[in-house]
Amino acid sequence: MKKMKTSDDWGLFEWALYIAILAFASWFIVTFIGMRTPVIGQSMESTISDGDQLIVTKFSYRLGEPKRYDVVIFPPPSETDKKANYIKRVIGMPGETIQIMGGYVYINGEQLTTDVYGLEPINPLSEGDLAYQPLTLGEDEYFVLGDNRNNSMDSRNPRVGVKTKADLVGKAQVRIFPFDKISKISKESEQ
Repeated sequence: MKKMKTSDDWGLFEWALYIAILAFASWFIVTFIGMRTPVIGQSMESTISDGDQLIVTKFSYRLGEPKRYDVVIFPPPSETDKKANYIKRVIGMPGETIQIMGGYVYINGEQLTTDVYGLEPINPLSEGDLAYQPLTLGEDEYFVLGDNRNNSMDSRNPRVGVKTKADLVGKAQVRIFPFDKISKISKESEQ
């Protein structure tokens, strides 16, 4: 004789199915849609600060290309730096020639004057730094800088170097913490 399923059996199955669906949805969102990331350090002051929490959209660069002044997230350059992703701003675009001299960024020989994020002149570079000499970016290469230019490990450092679209985890969209600073991460100017 067959035993009939009781309502307790169905309730347990429904809960297990519900938990499985939530686990899959969570995995899907974190893997393909977006994630929360903490800001560690002062390299993006005064746009974002140490301790801020950001929402990053991972699909941004699956559907489109990075643009100048996007705030992007990418993994640290080495296994020893695994404490957090790096957060920087796209300054140089594919095919452009970048050079930093006299404290300023030059793109294709013209000083970048629309850069409202770097609030002070850049300290002199040394010969080992990228962009000390003119640096021409490849067809899928981006030059990224921290907004706090004199306190940032970014594309100027050969350990970080230029980034490709595949290197970019996503685009920072919104600051969600601290609560009194909830705001969109804006891109105020275009070139």
